[in-house]
Amino acid sequence: MEEIQSLIQGFGVALGWQNLGFMLIGLTLGVLIGVLPGLGGANGVAILLPLTFGMNPTSAIIMLSCIYWGALFGGAITSILFNIPGEPWSVATTFDGYPMAQQGRAAQALTAAFTSSFVGAIFAVAMITFLAPLVAQFALKFGPPEFFAVQLLTFCSFIGMSKEPAAKTLAAMMLGFALAAVGMDSVTGQLRMTFGFPELLKGFDFLIAVIGLFGIGEILQTMEEGLSFKGRSARITFGTVLQTWKELLNHWKLFLRSTLVGCWMGVTPGGATPASFMSYGMARRMSKDPDSFGKGRIEGVVAPETAAHAAGTAALLPMLTLGIPGSPTAAVLLGGLLIWGLQPGPMLFVEQKEFVWGLIASMYVGNVVGLIVVLTTVPWWAAILRIPFSIMGPVIIMVCAVGAYTVHSSFLDVTMMLVFGVVGYLFKKLKYPLAPLVLALVLGDMAESSFRQSMLLSQGSLTIFWSNPLVGSIAGLAVLMLVWPAFGALRRALRAPAAASTGPAA
Repeated sequence: MEEIQSLIQGFGVALGWQNLGFMLIGLTLGVLIGVLPGLGGANGVAILLPLTFGMNPTSAIIMLSCIYWGALFGGAITSILFNIPGEPWSVATTFDGYPMAQQGRAAQALTAAFTSSFVGAIFAVAMITFLAPLVAQFALKFGPPEFFAVQLLTFCSFIGMSKEPAAKTLAAMMLGFALAAVGMDSVTGQLRMTFGFPELLKGFDFLIAVIGLFGIGEILQTMEEGLSFKGRSARITFGTVLQTWKELLNHWKLFLRSTLVGCWMGVTPGGATPASFMSYGMARRMSKDPDSFGKGRIEGVVAPETAAHAAGTAALLPMLTLGIPGSPTAAVLLGGLLIWGLQPGPMLFVEQKEFVWGLIASMYVGNVVGLIVVLTTVPWWAAILRIPFSIMGPVIIMVCAVGAYTVHSSFLDVTMMLVFGVVGYLFKKLKYPLAPLVLALVLGDMAESSFRQSMLLSQGSLTIFWSNPLVGSIAGLAVLMLVWPAFGALRRALRAPAAASTGPAA
């Protein structure tokens, strides 16, 4: 009851006309940031953070958090319409969202994506509201072994649930691990695979790779196939929304499962990107027709978007309660809180009660307003598809280049983007999956650090990954996911003789 009363007071703060205005501005800017490849929620919040220093801390954090919500919503737009992820966590949305757009179902795909994002966020905000003390205590139990076990589960799930041959998936993932290892060793400080180039000390940035692999790679393939977009213009009508919502009601189990995955990965923190991949893989594995995924299944849009938005929202929980950011954007928001003289942690709920509950209430209101904004403005973005490719192609390349340059203000990043674009084009021509490469690139360095720290703690013994029930259950589930395809192959092999023996009799 105390939390509910505090939340009601928070709504009084969030629904003030000034805060509502900042909320709308933040959502609009966030959608724009989400649509533009390379910017991302973290960069957008970081760029606009200095503009809020003269504002009231509550209004400032509301606007910045709404930029985050808007970026989460906006990342699905270019993923579905152009097959270019506006955000890293939107990569999995392209697998079925873009085929739906090619089939003339872009409006349905976008409605499903926005609705899924809204559902995932609302559940995550409810978790923040009522389960903050319990979840904060649980997250404190995580050390290097637990973090590596979660990352291992993500990798094994993707290998075990991929529709591509396991050898190709593993090869792409190994290349991603190799790229993630470039730069300075975080443990020993030694240089690895820099080949005398100081620019490679920081390694390859994930956003640069994603823009090149998907954006430039898609442009090159489109040029080869006839200089025309394969997408369709989308116009979301009230009837389309109602029809899609009616269909989504049949997938309530998928919503629930994806929300749990997203909240788990946001709090631990695994992140929105692996949450979207993991949720997509689980949806495909549990489907009655897994082979149809990647060809325009609405479940392939619902699963990653729900999980990504739930993870992105849940990442704010450890930031507020423990001062531990669960995502890059949460880290930027944490810096803003410290600049405003606010210390995140349990005492924040006591000393700055109005601020905390105003922020939590704005999460509810911001996602409702964000859903309305994106549903009503999608035709503006969909109209871009009517522009001839001879004009739109160079514009997209220019936007990708600007996005790549914005990451570190370096022309080398633009060059690397073009190199990754060629790699993405070759992968598509050779029919190698891009997603495992991207997943290994973003999580490879984190997984290596967690593994090496675990080995230092255990003096080189792998038994540390089964040293307690928490890490043991996660590691055991990872191994099960890895060998799951072998069980499926064995089951089919055992059924084949039985079917052959009963066939003639039938």
